[in-house]
Formats: sequence, C-alpha cells, structure tokens
Amino acid sequence: MNGREHNATKIRIVHVINSFQFGGAEAMLCNLVLRTDRDRFEPSVVALIDDMTVAGPLIKAGIPITVIGMKPGLPDPRGVWRLARHLRAARPAVVQTWMDHSNLIGGIASRMGCDAHVVWGVHHSEHVRGVAKRSTLLTVSACAKLSRRVPSQIVLCSNYSRTHYAERGFAAEKLTVIPNGFDTSLFRPDADARRNVRQELGLRDDEVVFGLAARYDPMKDPGNFLQAAALLAKRHASARFVVYGANMNRDNAELMEQIDALGLVDRIVLLGPRRDVARVHAAMDVAVLSSISEAFPLVLGEAMSCGVPCVSTDVGDASLIVGDFGRIVPRRDPQAMADAWGDMIAMGATGRAQLGQQGRQRVRELFDLDAVTRRYEDLYLKLATGGSSPKPASVSEWRTTAAGGAPAPLTGNA
Repeated sequence: MNGREHNATKIRIVHVINSFQFGGAEAMLCNLVLRTDRDRFEPSVVALIDDMTVAGPLIKAGIPITVIGMKPGLPDPRGVWRLARHLRAARPAVVQTWMDHSNLIGGIASRMGCDAHVVWGVHHSEHVRGVAKRSTLLTVSACAKLSRRVPSQIVLCSNYSRTHYAERGFAAEKLTVIPNGFDTSLFRPDADARRNVRQELGLRDDEVVFGLAARYDPMKDPGNFLQAAALLAKRHASARFVVYGANMNRDNAELMEQIDALGLVDRIVLLGPRRDVARVHAAMDVAVLSSISEAFPLVLGEAMSCGVPCVSTDVGDASLIVGDFGRIVPRRDPQAMADAWGDMIAMGATGRAQLGQQGRQRVRELFDLDAVTRRYEDLYLKLATGGSSPKPASVSEWRTTAAGGAPAPLTGNA
C-alpha cells in the first residue's frame, strides 16, 4: 500500500517546519497537530533545524518528531536528501510544509522521496527589501517558479498574504486562505493572573499598562513602540510599558541604549521570552503590535481572547482581526500610535473592559481553533482520497461577512 491508499487506515500526514523556535507558525502547527482527529489521521513532524524551544506539547502528546539537523541559511543538499529518505520511509499521503524555507526544501524532498500531495503553508506577507534576509528573498523567488509543479495546494494564513504571493508569481489557482485559529479556553480573561503578574512586575492597579509581545527583530519594529512610549509618557504619568519576547531583555545592549536615550528606563519592564504568555497577556490593559510586516499576527487574537483591546499597525490582516474593537494605525508612525494609546487611556477601565469583551467575542465567532482545524482536515482528506480541494470563497465574501459580525468563511481568495 502506498501513502495515498488509505481507504481502511488512517491518513498519514507529515508536517515539515524550519524549527520549533518561538513564532506564530510554530504555535499554529502545534495547535493543529494536537487537535487533529487521531481516529482519521496519523500526524508526525519533521524539524529541519534542531531548535525545539516550543515543541514540548507535541513531545508530551507522543507526536513523533524527527530532526534533520540542518543549519540556518541556504538549503543544505545533504539535509534535503535526509528529508527525502525520511519521507520515502514514512510514506505519507500528504506532506504539509510551513513557511518559505520549509516549502522549498520540503517540496523538493517530497518529489525526490515519495508520491504524496504537497501542501505549502505561507505565514509571511510582504518581504520588505532591506529588512528581509537575502536568503529568504531567493527562497520565495524559487518557490514562485516551482509553485505550478510542486504543491497540490498552497495554504496562506491571511488574505493579505494571498494578494502579495499572487503578485510574486505564485500559482493563483492553488492559493487558499485558512486563517490562524485561537484557543479561547487557554487565552481568556483571568483576574487572578492579572493581579499576580502585575504584583510580580511591580505594576499598580491604577497604572495603564501597554504590552508588546514580540521578538527583537526589525520586522517587529520595536523602535516604533519605544518612540510612541516616550511620547505617551510625557503626557500620561499613569502609563507603563511591558515588553516580552526573544532578546527583549536587559542583556540586549542595543535595546537598552534606545530605552535609555528615550528616558524610559523607569517606565518599561523587559521580560524576555515567557512560557506563560496567556497570563502575561491577561495582565495588560492594552496589547500592541508595532510591526512593519505581518501576515496574520497571532498576538492580536491571543490578546483579544484574553479580553484585552489592541492597538496595531496596519499590517497583514490586522484590521480584519481587530475589526471595530481596537485601533489600527499607520506603520512607522509613533505619533499616531501614541495618540491611539491616549484614546485607550481616555476611555477608562470600564470602556477598555467593554472593548475587550467585544473583541473576545469576535475571535470566538471568526477564528475558532477547532473550526480552523476542521478546514485543514477537510483539505487533507480530499487530497488523500482523490477528491477536489475545497473551493475558496472570494475575499469580498470573507470581508463582508466579517464586517457584519457573523462567522466569516475560513477560506478565501483575494
């Protein structure tokens, strides 16, 4: 029996991802695999690079994980061959790859090693020249050229990504949008967490706390957040700022130099990476996204699920996620960011709480994690059994439905 013959057995799915460092795609992969119906599907995971930072839940659940041992940078032919050999032995019906480098490496290895359907996963949007790595730009260009021959389907996490990748030359007829989903039982309002975390960090109840959850990376534009914080701090003595993510700590000399120059040393708390992100989100008054480029920023949906209103730059599908229950501001505009934060302070604790409750309901209606998981399963089932893949809805249908507050389609074209 080959990998596609699954009439009387489980459908074998191999997920291929760059690594398990902190990130949105890594989180979505873990969520999807953990919720996959194990009576119908047999999932396993391959990590190209040996970084297992967030792989703990999969390991605990007994999900098989194979590490290929590649190094960051351009593809290593030896790693491609090792992956092809692994796929030949695994005989999957579907190979699901995650992010640009895994799409290229996993796609080539799949064609070398097995006859599985390949589903590429896109979790980026635009690649800003001068900021994006040259290896990433080369990888995306290569994937565009191979998109008509290698993948059976290309799943993107946002409508914005679909538009950008179509413009880059990807096969438009294969592009399907399935948004990220959120576990609103994990990410939820939590009065105990709010109280305990704020006590831990020395934050008073009467202070309005703005939180940035992001790694230290030019794409996340932490300078935008810090400049906005400096502007707000001059006008509002009650404003405090908390930053958490990889390299967001006092060991980062470059970051500390910016904070010191802006006079924020006594107004900001740096936490570095946190494993209790849901607790920290719940302790914030306002969640912030300051990025210059995103696809479908998970941090917004997570914070909204915790009942925390958001202020975000206008990147990716941020405006679709936030809707009318937060603020969207231009990229690289600290003054606009600070003004939006000032609006949040002006509405008071009661107004912010009401906005947060409405935002949580929006996430539950539009981006339920179980519903998103079913969409992936439907796609895998139809590919593995020879059926047609789900027909995407139009982007106008998505946005019209979302604007009306009813559940939006979970696939869409732009």
